[in-house]
Amino acid sequence: MRTLARRRSRAAGPLALVSALLGLLLLLAPTASAAGGLDDAAAALKQGRVYVDPAMAGRFGQSQADALTEKIRKADKPIFVAVVPAADPYGTRTVFEDLRTKVGITGTYAVWRGDQFQARSDKAALPSANAERIAGASFRSHPGDIDATLNDFVDTAAPQIKGHGVNSDKGGVSTAAVVVPLALLALAGTGVFLLFRRAKRRKEEQRRAELAQLRQVVDEDITAYGEELDRLDFAPSAPDADDVQRGDYTHALDSYEKAKRLMDEARGPEDVKPVTEALEDGRFALAVLAARREQRPLPERRPPCFFDPRHGPSVLDAEWTPAGGAARSVPVCRADADRLAAGQDPDIRTVPTEHGPQPYWNAGPAYGPWAGGYFGGFGGGGLLPGLLVGTMLGSMMATPAYAAGSVDAGAGYDGGDFSGADFNSSDFGGGFDGGDVGGGGDFGGGGDFGGGF
Repeated sequence: MRTLARRRSRAAGPLALVSALLGLLLLLAPTASAAGGLDDAAAALKQGRVYVDPAMAGRFGQSQADALTEKIRKADKPIFVAVVPAADPYGTRTVFEDLRTKVGITGTYAVWRGDQFQARSDKAALPSANAERIAGASFRSHPGDIDATLNDFVDTAAPQIKGHGVNSDKGGVSTAAVVVPLALLALAGTGVFLLFRRAKRRKEEQRRAELAQLRQVVDEDITAYGEELDRLDFAPSAPDADDVQRGDYTHALDSYEKAKRLMDEARGPEDVKPVTEALEDGRFALAVLAARREQRPLPERRPPCFFDPRHGPSVLDAEWTPAGGAARSVPVCRADADRLAAGQDPDIRTVPTEHGPQPYWNAGPAYGPWAGGYFGGFGGGGLLPGLLVGTMLGSMMATPAYAAGSVDAGAGYDGGDFSGADFNSSDFGGGFDGGDVGGGGDFGGGGDFGGGF
């Protein structure tokens, strides 16, 4: 019994010390109404609070800041908002990089400075270009109204941002952001080990949640393909069936079995890509088989229907103009081509999200591997990003590695993780200048409207 008690005492010691240090730091931390400056702003943002410099309190009051803080807390996303004057120490070109360095947490940073508003973001949370564009749209919608602009920005950006808030029960990252430096000294590495083990566990939980989100959609895809095979009127032993047709049929069946096996073995979102690759390959084998049986020319290897890969290989490219966006040419099946020609809406694949059914391109970065398996083998892997210019999924897919799995910011950090000064400074480069009112004003042409079509 004494040995067991000593073990419990040794295990509880580091955790108790971490808790005590955290409590002391929170008591000593400066409040949002302190003298002002980058250090005070960073201290507030680390705690998940909207920071308002005292010089701006007359334009954005404490009650408004508290309400916005609560909205961000409920969204549970790594969003950091500061309202500061257009004066030192908030440098025009370095304010974002300075804040990001001092806060040290991966996320999306929005700054109202004087009469301007801009946002930047770590890629792991949200592509910085998207953050800039959302900020620009919010600023233009509510000219001069700080409260309305900031709330509009949070409402629009939160559903698109990946990661957890700094006060999230999922990760305790705010604890890491404040305690890790002292824990290194006080616990001689023991506390650091515990914190990183917890962060690793949280990342694994997030991967499992994303896989569960994808599994329902992929299972629907596999079921739909299996039903196509069941409806197929082909008997390998029939007198008119030759070896080439039997080979196509076997290929289609093997693709079905391969997709089921790979999905059963999937352990993360990235494992979905070979599943949808197998389904795309199998559907093309069926198209080839149908052409042979009907004595038609063999079909060209084309990408699946853009609107729903379950429709099978596309037959042509058709002009399509999404609501609020620019016209673009997309690969479509015959049925959707006829719908578009008749002025009707295409049959778009929607998937479940926390905001209700959404087109797959608006459902979040977890669908990158799913779409990558269907479309990644065409156009040198660059087909889908071009089709989805301006969307969150399209922005994520702008690199050749888009279909390999979940978004990787480069250092293994997720939105809300404590990274210190280890971040891509180009995401936060540039800032306010005399003519850059509102930020995000450059939409890049071609319908590049960040965050959606």
